[in-house]
Amino acid sequence: MSLDIQQINKDLADKNPLDIIKWAISIAKDPVVTTNFRPYEVAILNAVTEVKKDIKVIWCDTGYNTVQTYKHAEEIIEKLDLNIKLYVPKHTVAHRNVVLGVPSIEDKKHQLFTEQVKLEPFKRAMQEHQPDVWFTNLRKGQTAFRDSIDIVSQSKDGIIKVSPFYHWSDEDLDTYLEQYSLPNEFTYFDPTKVESNRECGLHI
Repeated sequence: MSLDIQQINKDLADKNPLDIIKWAISIAKDPVVTTNFRPYEVAILNAVTEVKKDIKVIWCDTGYNTVQTYKHAEEIIEKLDLNIKLYVPKHTVAHRNVVLGVPSIEDKKHQLFTEQVKLEPFKRAMQEHQPDVWFTNLRKGQTAFRDSIDIVSQSKDGIIKVSPFYHWSDEDLDTYLEQYSLPNEFTYFDPTKVESNRECGLHI
């Protein structure tokens, strides 16, 4: 899909998330939204399903989520009646704990670990569904890379990435969740990032 991304971002700069989503859905043939049920993910899931109820929701579950995250995920899936497409690593956590463990970010094996638990399932999901528009909850201020993009960007393989809440703060999202009576959960762990300001590898 060939779009003038710079002009689109100018046009969408003052739009609310719902209008941004409506615009993106209008140009999409096969849209998806990805989630890992981290804090504030419920906002993008609620907003996108308001516009397209049956949108495919790709969940790449690393297998290392907290008990609280899994309970939170089940609550949201039921509350929003999400069309979940679940992808998991090819090896179980039990198997990986024996042969690899959870390497520290300084360990050269950490790259292999990230490939196994996050990147491979994600690539498999994208290969199977072939989306042209990909909704994410990326926001400015999360990482240096995310500060360099905008509401609409294009991935290296040409998928149009749309982040409707890009300019929103945590406080803005708190208000949104309260308005829609949506749950949030902060007991979240990503074994591939460890530190919250590290990029996970899916968006670069």
